[in-house]
Amino acid sequence: DHDELIPELRIPHQPGTAVSLVERQVKLLRERNIEMRHRLGQLMDVARDNDRLFDKTRRLVLDLLDAGSLEEVVGIVEDSLRHEFQVPFVGLILFSDNKLPVGRSVSSAEAHQQIGGLLSGGKTICGVLRPHELEFLFGKEDAAQVGSAAVVGLTHQGLHGVLAIGSVDPQHYKSSLGTLFLGYIAEVLARVLPSFSTPLRSVR
Repeated sequence: DHDELIPELRIPHQPGTAVSLVERQVKLLRERNIEMRHRLGQLMDVARDNDRLFDKTRRLVLDLLDAGSLEEVVGIVEDSLRHEFQVPFVGLILFSDNKLPVGRSVSSAEAHQQIGGLLSGGKTICGVLRPHELEFLFGKEDAAQVGSAAVVGLTHQGLHGVLAIGSVDPQHYKSSLGTLFLGYIAEVLARVLPSFSTPLRSVR
């Protein structure tokens, strides 16, 4: 009447002085079953986290597509990452030879001088960055608190800027961290930005 209890039963087998092969097999099968359930639980946790990330990313992308100005674009990205994604440190820098009316902007020459190494590969960079790179991306006050970061260039028909997120934990943004969602956000942002800001220039 209680099949769910059967896996938990331990019934000693009396083999005399020999080791019970049956009991040993049952023990190994039970241990493997526990391990598989643990792995399945981990996969389910990852799936739930990815589902939540996808939903947040979808809302951010739709908001960016509905934005009507550069001010809205910058505000949407920073507010979403800080409040929806719970990212403590966000750096969004646009590259322009002329001062932009919103957000942080620097000339392409200065960007290349400060973080050219982070942008040269065209991929998302994760890990512990150099102090001058952190200061450039997050500002002097926040840079001292950032333990690790993920950085991605905003690239579409020329490099228009850089998006960085940071954590106080040096191990949080490790080199092996999946960056699918951050890269997707950066791709959409790179396509939206030129519509509102013609002075954006490439560092290449």
